[in-house]
Amino acid sequence: MLWARELSHAFGAIRALDGISFTLDRGQTLVIFGPNGAGKTTLLRVLAGLVRPSRGSAGVEGGRRAIGWIGHQSQLYGHLSVRENLRFWGTLYDVPAGELERREGELLARLGLEARAGQQVRTLSRGETQRAAIARALMHDPPVLLLDEPFTGLDRLAAEELGRLLGELAARGRATVLVTHDVKEGTELASDVAFMRSGRFVAFGPRGGRDAAALTAAYREAVAGG
Repeated sequence: MLWARELSHAFGAIRALDGISFTLDRGQTLVIFGPNGAGKTTLLRVLAGLVRPSRGSAGVEGGRRAIGWIGHQSQLYGHLSVRENLRFWGTLYDVPAGELERREGELLARLGLEARAGQQVRTLSRGETQRAAIARALMHDPPVLLLDEPFTGLDRLAAEELGRLLGELAARGRATVLVTHDVKEGTELASDVAFMRSGRFVAFGPRGGRDAAALTAAYREAVAGG
């Protein structure tokens, strides 16, 4: 469903990606941990088709329209309301009119945005903007999710709700690549885990029965030795 083959990319003399390969099938959630500058965001941007790799290739079954993307920018229009943004993105992805209204209402309710639906995005708090960005990414019901720090700015209740939602989407067959610094949230969602350093996966494989403490210890050891 999602694959990468020997992906490499450099920004001048800085090698952001260095020979990364993996595949992800339906229902799998790959959680990537790594220090700042490890190349995590660059990897997601290459997978999303936003950056062309220097070497190697990547692909998503269904192409770029099959992707739900959450990056460091919300991709929302500040002068439009939350509802207007969701309708714009849904229309952009050819969501049928009846389905558009249903999905809009469902996501506004699920992400606690019903009271903010008519409010301009530029007037929202950081956490509300992040929740609206998550709703935007899910409007076309994408089979593949690429999520870069989606828990950023969320309070505890909103983070827990997002975790439940992502778990449900995985159970329905969505494939997800998630970058996060939140080891607890990441551990609960992961079917597979990668530790990244200097553009490389220094460890990669199924999470198995490891809990957050065990993963934290393994991560520190892998990154220090990588």
